[in-house]
Amino acid sequence: MTRTYLPGILAMAAIVVASNILVQFLFGKWLTWGAFTYPFAFLVTDLMNRIYGASAARRVIFVGFLVGVICSLIGTQIQGEFGPLVTLRIAIASGTAFLVAQLIDVSIFSALKNGKWWRAPLASSIVGSSLDTALFFSIAFSTAFIFIEPSNDVSWANETLPLLGFGPVVPLWVSLAVADWGVKLALALIALVPFKALVSRWLSNETQTV
Repeated sequence: MTRTYLPGILAMAAIVVASNILVQFLFGKWLTWGAFTYPFAFLVTDLMNRIYGASAARRVIFVGFLVGVICSLIGTQIQGEFGPLVTLRIAIASGTAFLVAQLIDVSIFSALKNGKWWRAPLASSIVGSSLDTALFFSIAFSTAFIFIEPSNDVSWANETLPLLGFGPVVPLWVSLAVADWGVKLALALIALVPFKALVSRWLSNETQTV
């Protein structure tokens, strides 16, 4: 059975590792390259749920979570220009956001999977992505969570600037979160194409085997 889930496990692990690396590199002023890879974790989860069921999807999620924890632990030991590449707050924010958002994704997908083919992956990815963004950026950078790691200076993320350079004045981390959320929503729509194609191929193979 584990061998059956192996493609999903490998895909999730690859996305988590790639995102942990690419999040260190900026794309423009408000995004990192990791914003373009991480959302595909929801595609993997939804495919596993559609093809093998919620239990299989949760197994893949827990593997991704463990890979993320390992990456975070490695990151805390690597010193960058301003200290460790991964701080305790980032590690907690990343792990919490991933686990909660992905498990919520599974629950929503399971509730809607018998409806129109696009409804479950789209709704679960949008809700999961929104929750992931809200949890990660608030835990990682909001002053409300300073108690997690008081020694970690996040004043740079709380510098007040116009939202995305032209909106109301908000902390910088809010602009980063909004930009990240926008990419996730766009990719949730784009991911419907490979979702439909891969599910159709699986159904076709199943029919030929019967």
